[in-house]
This record gives sequence, structure tokens and C-alpha cells, in this order.
Amino acid sequence: MTDFAPWAWALLGVAAVIAGLGKTAVPGASTVSVVILASILPARTSTAAMLLLFIVGDAFALIAYRRHAHWPTLLRLAPAVIAGLLAGFAFLALGDDDIVRRTIGVILLVMIAITLWRRRRSSEPASGLLPAAGYGTLAGFTTMVANAGGPVMSMYFLATRTPVQVFLGTAAWFFAIVNLMKVPMLAGLGLITPEVLLMDLILAPLVVVGALTGMRVAKRMPQQLFDRLVIVLTIAGAVYLLF
Repeated sequence: MTDFAPWAWALLGVAAVIAGLGKTAVPGASTVSVVILASILPARTSTAAMLLLFIVGDAFALIAYRRHAHWPTLLRLAPAVIAGLLAGFAFLALGDDDIVRRTIGVILLVMIAITLWRRRRSSEPASGLLPAAGYGTLAGFTTMVANAGGPVMSMYFLATRTPVQVFLGTAAWFFAIVNLMKVPMLAGLGLITPEVLLMDLILAPLVVVGALTGMRVAKRMPQQLFDRLVIVLTIAGAVYLLF
């Protein structure tokens, strides 16, 4: 696995930088990293490799935004997310991920349409257990199967009109906890191999570079620009999952 052509290593390096940037500045950007790894590595292997790189980014996201998290939101999401994780684990163990990825892509596009429609029709943010249950379950499932929970959670935070810093802080704790929960699951499926660990060790410093850059960018980003970037990157992630 580590005997890649130079162009492949260059793309992997870009993916690592973007993974860090997505953790500390623009949620949804990490979907680009998922696309790159999935184009170079086997699908299931890319899921494990990307997870370990994301965990490096999670550490820096927590350093930057840990105090801005909204814990009631995390607690409200927790039961649905756990259910989604278990469903995704069962699917990875038994099923073919191509069909499910396309299904996730369709669901994401529908969610984007509903979120944008609701934001235009109502000035009130989404609230209550029903949105948390729907978004939470899908987030757990998509992050387990394809490391694609970011776009789902981005849509949830946009629907609830979460400010930038609270968005980033709550997302930082959410993915730090969820990604650590996924490690023993993927290890149990035999996807975390010595080759994957070696490759991620080589790429980890670039995740740090991206995360530190993102921490500087986020401080200067207006809410409107932030929301638009999240929507555009979520649509890109959904299209990737479809095709």
C-alpha cells in the first residue's frame, strides 16, 4: 500500500491537508478527502485510513473549540447516533456499500432541499427530538459506512441555525467521540492493518498543517459565508456518493 506512485502520494497529501482544514474551519470540506482516498484505495480500506486521519484532526478541533460545544445538543443526538452506528457496522460486515452510498447521496440532497426550503419559509430554527432523531441516525450510519457523517451534521446545525463557533465546538466533540467509537468496530472487521497505520503515520503531519491553517481561517469567517460553504460542500459530497 505504501508503494504508491508519486502522483498518488501527492493526492494523498492534499487529502490529509484538507482533512485537517475541514476539522477546524469548513465542515464538509473533509468530504473531498474521502473522495480522494476512495479513488486511490479500496473502498473499505479507505474508510479505515480516513478515520485515523480524521482522529488527528479531531484533536486539534478540540484544542480550538472545545469550550464552545453545546452539550444539550450532543446528548439529544446520542441515542439516534448510536443506533445509526450499529446499523452501519452491521452493513459493513454483511453488505455491499455501493448501493448504500448512492442512497445516502439521495438522502443528503433531499435534506439540503428541505433545509433550504425551511430556512426560506421560516425564521425559526428546527428544534425538538424528531429532527435530532432523523439527522442523528443518518449521521451515525453514514459516518460508519463511508465517513460521510459530516454533511449530515452540517445540515442539522444549519437547520438549527447554530452560530459558527458553537457549530465548530459541538461538531468537534461529536466527531471526536464518534470516531473513537468506530476504531474498535473497524479493527474488528480487520480494516485497520499495519499498512494502513504506516500510511497514516506518514500523512498525519499534513493533517496538522491543515488543522492549524483552519484555526486561523475560521476566526475571520462571516456566518453567511460559512453557511454557504457548508451547503456547497455538502452538495458536492452528496453528488460524490451518488456517482
